Amino acid sequence: MTDYMVTGLVKKRGEVAGEIARLHDRINQLVKDLGHIDGTLRIVAPDMEVESIRPKMFKPPEDWSKRGQMSRIVLSILRQAKEPLTSREIAAQLILERGMAMDNKLLRLMTKRVGVALRDKRDKGLAVSTAGPGNYMEWVIKR
Repeated sequence: MTDYMVTGLVKKRGEVAGEIARLHDRINQLVKDLGHIDGTLRIVAPDMEVESIRPKMFKPPEDWSKRGQMSRIVLSILRQAKEPLTSREIAAQLILERGMAMDNKLLRLMTKRVGVALRDKRDKGLAVSTAGPGNYMEWVIKR
């Protein structure tokens, strides 16, 4: 009864141990790279205190989304729409649904991302576009 469990745990342990080894190798390489950068800084700027340089932490922007989430939200908005919508209108609705702070920069960025998602769905036969107002296309779900 527990043979499959033991087999699965052995496999999982091997995967985790391999990932740890890979990360150790990556850390060792980063430490070497940092040493080379520090050495170069000491040559070109001998009066600089290299240790005083604060590390920068990676923080993903708040407008990131998980894989496929953008397409799911865009298609959901189109399904609920009673008339064709432009990518800008869809982007504005997406920003509201995700509870993000609306500003022009974010709206432009999300409009571009919505456009990419919609073109992909059009290529797959899930959405249809027609000429809309200005430079925008109007989009509907293909029924």
